[in-house]
Amino acid sequence: MADALDLAKAQAGKTGKNPAVGCVILSAEGRKIAQGVTGIGGAEHAEQAALASLAKGAAQQGTAYVTLEPCRERSAGGVSCSALLLDAGITRLVCAIADQHPNGAGGFSRLVQAGVTVEVGLMKEEAAELYRAFFNTI
Repeated sequence: MADALDLAKAQAGKTGKNPAVGCVILSAEGRKIAQGVTGIGGAEHAEQAALASLAKGAAQQGTAYVTLEPCRERSAGGVSCSALLLDAGITRLVCAIADQHPNGAGGFSRLVQAGVTVEVGLMKEEAAELYRAFFNTI
């Protein structure tokens, strides 16, 4: 999670109205295989960036560490991050903090309903500080 938070902090202020999110993907064996961060202007989400760098099937049975709840739906359209993680075969999600935005909230529920183990709260205080301004705009 520390690596994911470092990615997000380095991108803070560069993602437009979207929050800067960091994502680190581990293989089923626990080896770091990908990382991603919200793109400049916010168009590419962190989970999307991390998964795009992997070959199909590489994340099967893997774990995703994400600083903010994977979105339930994208405000600009496109496939949501929670759906991308499911499609990639992630079976465990470790997340720092829940999203308070209406489009983001609900990502945890989608993942849990699909059988993904979801753990929330790792490094929550650091994430809360990072997302304070974003949450205040909602």
